[in-house]
Amino acid sequence: MAALLAAPLVGLVLGAMPTMSITAQADPNPALHVTSVALNKTSVAVSALNTVPVTVTVKGSYDDASDPKITVYVILERTAGTGQNTALLSTNLPLTGTLQNATWSGPLQVPSTANGTFKVKSVFAGTYNPGSGDMTEPTPYDGPSIVVKGTNIPRLSASVTPKLVPFGQGYSIKWAVTNSATGKPYGSKIRVVLGNDNGCVEFTGARDPRLTDTNGIVTKSYLASDAGYLNCLLLPGDPETIGWLSLFVARPGIVSAAPSKTSAPVGSIVPVNGSVAGAPTACKVNLQRLYGATQWRNVGTANIRSSGRFTANAQPAYRGQIPYRVSFPACYNYAAGLSKVFYIRGL
Repeated sequence: MAALLAAPLVGLVLGAMPTMSITAQADPNPALHVTSVALNKTSVAVSALNTVPVTVTVKGSYDDASDPKITVYVILERTAGTGQNTALLSTNLPLTGTLQNATWSGPLQVPSTANGTFKVKSVFAGTYNPGSGDMTEPTPYDGPSIVVKGTNIPRLSASVTPKLVPFGQGYSIKWAVTNSATGKPYGSKIRVVLGNDNGCVEFTGARDPRLTDTNGIVTKSYLASDAGYLNCLLLPGDPETIGWLSLFVARPGIVSAAPSKTSAPVGSIVPVNGSVAGAPTACKVNLQRLYGATQWRNVGTANIRSSGRFTANAQPAYRGQIPYRVSFPACYNYAAGLSKVFYIRGL
């Protein structure tokens, strides 16, 4: 996030994928029994935005006859390498044979963004839902591995205008897809999906398919109401995204503060109330007092409440007019900010 806010054009070689939902959320499915999982390749080379199919074959049985055409899908987890994907999902594998003597077989579409070693770890019964994953525990299976050599891996970058998005104002994001090996565009239009809020974490919720230009650029204008949510570009795959970049737009640090009293006895507590625009509740503010002619020092800290308001405690240290202010340090996607100077007279 610090990198996103520090430069007008931000480039990230792809990081961890947010859209893949493979964590179990309910009881195990006792009906699926896996006897073997096989891959028809032990290694594969993938370049750029291509995917290479690897055939996955699962043998076993399924006890529940209420779904005689049940599909399964296989999860492979990263064991080595530096690619974005921490896991790979096969497509939904169709059933051949009977439920008692079942074979499920179909492709695993391997992207260059995998770039590492992946091992078969589990099998899910049913159809993969890109929004929520599977609602049952997987059937564990210690299966074979595949080594993925990714080259010319896509690099995603984003430039937000304006750099600090004012509250109540719209903005635009210029997204770019380039070749991380050459730093240049791929030279063709690229299919992407632009998401916001849930559309960034639930692939099916991202309803804005776009094509970049031949320079890999696509620009979108966003409403002021979009600024409080995650924005993202997704590279669609089957069944999941193969790459992504997401960001919160940078916001100004707008701080207001005023003492509950403008004068108080030396050593007494004077609450200082204020607010930070946008209510960044995971952040804090610092109450500062002026020492000498130019040196501001922290004399208190306060948490920002869900309303965006805070209360810090000032304590006049001497008789006379004492200058104070409230400092908001840069936090997450919020820039640093300062309140106006105010005074408390020590009596």
